[in-house]
Amino acid sequence: MHKRHAAYILAFVLLFGMTGHAFAAEKLIVYTSMKESLIGKLRNAFVKNNPGVEMDYQSAGAGKLMAKIAAERESGKILADVIWTSEVPDFYKMRQDGILEKYVSPAVKETLNPFDDYDGFFTAARLGTLGIAYNTKSVKSAPAAWNDLTRPEYKGAFGIANPALSGTSYMSVALLAQQFGWEFFDKLHANGAKIGKGSGQVIDDTAASDLAASLAVDYITFDKIAKGAPIALAYPKEMLVVPSPVAIVKDSPNMATAKKFVDFMLSREAQTIVAGEGTLPVRADVTVPAQFNIPAPADALQRAMKVNYPDMIAAKEHNVKQFMDAMQGKK
Repeated sequence: MHKRHAAYILAFVLLFGMTGHAFAAEKLIVYTSMKESLIGKLRNAFVKNNPGVEMDYQSAGAGKLMAKIAAERESGKILADVIWTSEVPDFYKMRQDGILEKYVSPAVKETLNPFDDYDGFFTAARLGTLGIAYNTKSVKSAPAAWNDLTRPEYKGAFGIANPALSGTSYMSVALLAQQFGWEFFDKLHANGAKIGKGSGQVIDDTAASDLAASLAVDYITFDKIAKGAPIALAYPKEMLVVPSPVAIVKDSPNMATAKKFVDFMLSREAQTIVAGEGTLPVRADVTVPAQFNIPAPADALQRAMKVNYPDMIAAKEHNVKQFMDAMQGKK
């Protein structure tokens, strides 16, 4: 009896072990700077479409994530399988350091690719936009051009995040200087423009009427509007468009699942979720909800200020100094 009982237990263990191995969940870890509501919805849709896949993510500022990646790399293993942030320079640096896996998704041909030097090491999964957030109580007519910010109604009341502290602000400052010259920032200084610590702070100050307007990120502004803030977002003809790349970590133990995730991120389903959060999708066949009043993706890219990322990355120290000198009235 004991022998028969032992045999049953052994058979159960063997069967459990075999089926457990056969149905072991695929796992995926994503490091992202995207807000919780966006990455949470995308995670839920991805695992629903891929039974047997477990996905976890860490959402934090891009700077903190890059520090984490650097520490993990130093210890011998990057724990993330996929990285998705809005700091384009970081992806050029990671590609240069050899920590990204080249992967051209079949869905790339269905997307609007903002990178002229695209080679598959990272792929745009979102098109962030920046415009002019203005307080609707103090500004009666929406600004229509960047030069409007030098007008009397914005005197001492326009804010821009410090480009030395914010990567998104740096890209914007560099592009505006490229488009209009550093004289544009001389004029902003003459009109009393202020430097804020972060992109969120200047929008908060605009909502609180401490500023009349600010250089503003789309989804942050729309989140404030949804909560009742008296602000609106205006887009001048020349647009600031900053891609959010997604990339796979080289030697990821979950490579097949990571590729599935990139494929999913470029799908209509995922891009519809992206558009629903108040930022531009990378697909022309996905419509942005009318409430956000953002130009269509193809139109935005056509209007976008052109950027050479390697050159802009190399010139960061110089450009930040030029900005600070201009905004402090130094010649």
